[in-house]
Amino acid sequence: MTASKRRTRSGEPSEPSATKTRLRVFPAVSRNRDPANYAGELMRIAHFADRNGFEGILLFAGNDVFIEPWSMAQHILAHTQRCAPLIAVNPVYLHPFTAAKLISSFALLYGRKVYLNMITGTALSDLHGLGDEQSHAERYARLGEFIAVVRQLFTSTRPLSFRGRFYTTNNLQIWPRLPAELMPEFLIAGQSDDARRVAAEMQCLMMQMLPPDLEQGIKAPGLNFGIFARKGREEARRAAKLRFQDSDDNRELFKLTTENTDSVWKRRLGDDEQDGAIHDNGYWLLPFLTFQADCPYLVGSYAEIGAKLRSFAELGVGNIILDVVADEQELEHVRKALACSGVF
Repeated sequence: MTASKRRTRSGEPSEPSATKTRLRVFPAVSRNRDPANYAGELMRIAHFADRNGFEGILLFAGNDVFIEPWSMAQHILAHTQRCAPLIAVNPVYLHPFTAAKLISSFALLYGRKVYLNMITGTALSDLHGLGDEQSHAERYARLGEFIAVVRQLFTSTRPLSFRGRFYTTNNLQIWPRLPAELMPEFLIAGQSDDARRVAAEMQCLMMQMLPPDLEQGIKAPGLNFGIFARKGREEARRAAKLRFQDSDDNRELFKLTTENTDSVWKRRLGDDEQDGAIHDNGYWLLPFLTFQADCPYLVGSYAEIGAKLRSFAELGVGNIILDVVADEQELEHVRKALACSGVF
């Protein structure tokens, strides 16, 4: 082995990294339709994250999510050493003071920070059921105010009096003060003009779905996708097709969900690649098109995926929400691909 290369934990050499960007990875569990296994899968991922240097774990929010994400976040904090929950937060479900109080409580109880994945999307039928008739633009305006209130509660040296369209506070404060190192970070994953505007105004970390042309389509410092890896390219493709199989029933389920949303990124992604073939560059949309995952996948050998991750980091991508299969063997394949990148 030459001095210019170093050997990864997977046993394969990785190229030396020329970029200073290091990847923070937040694993997310592929769609789970079994409530009996939901908590167990999340804890398996959380412990895996703890052992292998992942930043944390994404926790979804929505009417159909089996366990409310703030409850799951506390369970994870109580049973891990460093895993930082990335909690999906939708203003339709709680007031910004409630979110701030939960964050402050976690800091006091566990001395740990959390990340907030700020969202507005949920099924249109769920919004109707909750009596929320705001337009897409109005929901993002509310999201911006929500972020502003939470952030100012933590950073203001005086009680907060806030006057907005959606929220009003009068000399409101959080006690005790939150230490600077435990301040939450805000992520926004929407792809609409409204989402980009709020992310810019509120200085949030912008996320995007992995684009079909990979590096050429990256326009944000964060990416959302899944990894399916094996030692060799063809082995990875065969295993991926066995794990995520096409079916008319799943295609119909996906179609029904897209008709029940005004999410720009879901509609846009659903129009990209309806045949679900694995591209030559490894991009694969079938898990998304069959309602088995919430994002595209990248399929390939450890070395191929490691090289792609390295190229993403060189473009300034420092954060990845990574869809994973909650199986110990699959998680080990993911770890080996990440190790080959040299930037994780």
